[in-house]
Amino acid sequence: MNAPRDRVAVYPGSFDPLTNGHVDIILRGARLFDRIIVAILRNAEKHALFTADERVAMAQDVFREYANVEVESFDGLLVDYAELRHASVIVRGLRAVSDFEFELQMALMNRRLGPDIETVFMMPAEQYTYVSSRLIKEVFALGGPVTGLVPDGVEERLREKRAST
Repeated sequence: MNAPRDRVAVYPGSFDPLTNGHVDIILRGARLFDRIIVAILRNAEKHALFTADERVAMAQDVFREYANVEVESFDGLLVDYAELRHASVIVRGLRAVSDFEFELQMALMNRRLGPDIETVFMMPAEQYTYVSSRLIKEVFALGGPVTGLVPDGVEERLREKRAST
């Protein structure tokens, strides 16, 4: 159980795949909070390139040297998961103005469902503002380079996935 002074944040997402924009936000969040939990959504209705277990393993590999970064999967309502993990903050990334409307709706609903949980918006470093998991998958599928846009281990897993199909 967390001590009352622990500031625990949850950074939820599909992370299919994890990008360097995600990594940037997670590492900066790790400096702001005592712990940050990378919460990988298990969504059976969404067709993912990687399974939830594969996404968890890739993220755990990326953050293995960071003691205050945890990675696990969840399903159901985010506020229920955050309460279960004693988190008081939900971290969300904003890349562009186009993200804002959706993220605002989600933040307001989460506030209604879990009024004691705050949402904090963070922008990735400038060089990652255009990077999304969807765009990475599209570029990679068409043979384009993604080096520098995803962690090395993720790029290797993308290559393995392409070779196995």
